[in-house]
Amino acid sequence: MKKQANAHLPDRNRTSLVARLVIAVVITIAILLIWISNLYLTDRFTQETRQRAELRAALYAGNLSSELQRTSVVPLLLSRDPVLISALNSGDFAATSQRLISIKDEIGAASLVLLDGDGRTVAATDRREIGTQHRNAAYFVEALRSADTVFTTEKLETGGLQFSYSRKIQSGNQGIGVIVVEVGLARLEQRWAMAAEAIMIADSENQVILSTEPKWKHQTVEQALKVENAPSAIERAFQATGDWIQTPAEAITQGRAIMREEAKIDFQGWRLIYFTTFASVRERVNGVLALEIMGFAILVALVFYIMSRRAVQQSNVFQRESIELRALNERLSKEIEERERAEANLKVAEQSLAQSSKLAALGEMSAAVSHELNQPLAAMKTYLAGARLLLQRHRPDEALSSFQRIDDLIGRMAAITKQLKSYARKGSEDLVPIDMRDALATGLSMMEPQLNHIKVRISQDIPDEPVMVLGDQIRLEQVVVNLLRNALDANKEMAEREIGLRITGGDIAKLSVRDNGTGINDLEQLFEPFYTTKKPGEGVGLGLAISSGIVTELGGRLIARNGSNGGAVFEIQMPIWNQNKQAAE
Repeated sequence: MKKQANAHLPDRNRTSLVARLVIAVVITIAILLIWISNLYLTDRFTQETRQRAELRAALYAGNLSSELQRTSVVPLLLSRDPVLISALNSGDFAATSQRLISIKDEIGAASLVLLDGDGRTVAATDRREIGTQHRNAAYFVEALRSADTVFTTEKLETGGLQFSYSRKIQSGNQGIGVIVVEVGLARLEQRWAMAAEAIMIADSENQVILSTEPKWKHQTVEQALKVENAPSAIERAFQATGDWIQTPAEAITQGRAIMREEAKIDFQGWRLIYFTTFASVRERVNGVLALEIMGFAILVALVFYIMSRRAVQQSNVFQRESIELRALNERLSKEIEERERAEANLKVAEQSLAQSSKLAALGEMSAAVSHELNQPLAAMKTYLAGARLLLQRHRPDEALSSFQRIDDLIGRMAAITKQLKSYARKGSEDLVPIDMRDALATGLSMMEPQLNHIKVRISQDIPDEPVMVLGDQIRLEQVVVNLLRNALDANKEMAEREIGLRITGGDIAKLSVRDNGTGINDLEQLFEPFYTTKKPGEGVGLGLAISSGIVTELGGRLIARNGSNGGAVFEIQMPIWNQNKQAAE
């Protein structure tokens, strides 16, 4: 018995060594996973913070533009008001101020002032202004010189700025006065200051004209950010900025990492500069990491528990080993025989599966060829019919144009079949810089025969400048044609069919196709092969799957969503190709 006990000592030592190795591996994996999770989650939550900052900056810029546009039309309307014209001609201004007050309440302007031909205030929403002289004010002088509404900025004695629209009031061909409408931008500035955010508005000369921090005004943007003492707006917004951030900050204020976002305002070259912080990102990352650490701690505790249980049970197992060993040998012999039979059956099943896979691949390729060549063939049929009619009418020159288009379509079919052959092998051809506008124009030309026979209104929002991306001209045109065809199918039941096309540049090039159909019910399965909502015979469900694969291979992505006003929107997103950056690399 003593020899038998000694024989079990090496097994116990091996078991203890394995347990230690398992614990060491678990701890190593835990450290690596926590480190990788920290990097990944930090980057992900940082991107979410950046997107929220871009959205809020755009919202503030839109509010400012809306306020300016809403007020800009008021001077034109008041310059034609018969009551004001009559008061200036007669010199009776008894009820004019009351009328301006009522108009101010309706339009929500900051103030209204009526000046006579000498620049004297004859009526105003603030009665304390009546009688004051504004002969040399810029809004009075420029309004008399111009036949249109003028916008001026005046520096106030309090240090602030007054933004106003003014317009000359005429009686006949003679200027008899000026109406001045102050824009209520100070109210927007006050609302911004109440929020825990830092915002500044710079004009075309890079001067800060509005901001949540008074110390920034009347300085350039660079000078404002170097103002000594911590700005109160920054202090309120960024009390907990972190130096832990993995990605470099876009602006440094008082040694803190702060994100800076800018939004253009479509008014006299103004721009909005918005500052936000990464403070909440660390808290979210730490919360996830705490859960991971807790999970690994539970796992290690479970390993120790299993080890203790196995130590207790091991002594009983050793006593039954000799008896169970013979039964185990018999079961092992039977299991070997069953495994051999299973392996023979598995070989037969593998051969059947290989044959089925070949048939499935052949079916997919046939369906893809049929789907992709259907559109050029339909276009060729239309052009042949048109050419036959032109030849019957003795117009051979125009018929030659149709034959040329047919020749182009044949070339395109050859290019498509060449692309379909590439599905069977890994890799793609070299990519070249192309203009997304050209791809859209060619796609519309491909769809011209179908569009000529369908009553559909197509609206386009295309920039004048090229939108260059790195891709394949034929494959990108193929995606555009698929999206146009999909839009036509989506709104075919609508009384008035509409398709909206839009291309935008920036850091990401976007080409969107919008229809006014019934929208998308299942966005998750939309890009899966052979998924379709069409009736049998109308489609096989490969167009969107092929298009998504092409865009992904070109380095972009194809996304789909339901439009805010109904219908569906498909958007191609690809990185902008920068020639200077490409040359530097």
